[in-house]
Order: sequence, then C-alpha cells, then structure tokens
Amino acid sequence: MRVRVNPDLCVGTGSCEAIAPRVFSLGPKGKAQVQNPEGETPEKIWAAARACPTHAIILENETTGERLYP
Repeated sequence: MRVRVNPDLCVGTGSCEAIAPRVFSLGPKGKAQVQNPEGETPEKIWAAARACPTHAIILENETTGERLYP
C-alpha cells in the first residue's frame, strides 16, 4: 500500500502521528509527513487515515495506483 499526505489539506492535528507514530511525524512546518510507510500494521495506517479530519492521508494500491482512501 502506498501512503501519502497531501500537505495542502493537512492542518497538523497530529492524530496520524498519535495512532501510527512509526509511519507519520509532524514536519518542520507542522504538517504530517510519511517517515516509514511500512512502520505499522495496515490496520493502524487505515485508522490514522480515517482519523484525519481533513482526509489529507491518501492510501493507494501500490501495484495498480488505485486510490483506496479517501
């Protein structure tokens, strides 16, 4: 699964980092960034994506490029 963050949508709430800290961190501008897309279980990554209030976390099928969320 490919994990990306749309920086234009991210408002830096940190919910993703709290749920999946080995995948997400807040960067110098206070926006989420992906550190290690394989650092947590898929369930935790999905939970982090669902917790994002602005839907800034994008999950895609790594093989087909199909968007899985949002």
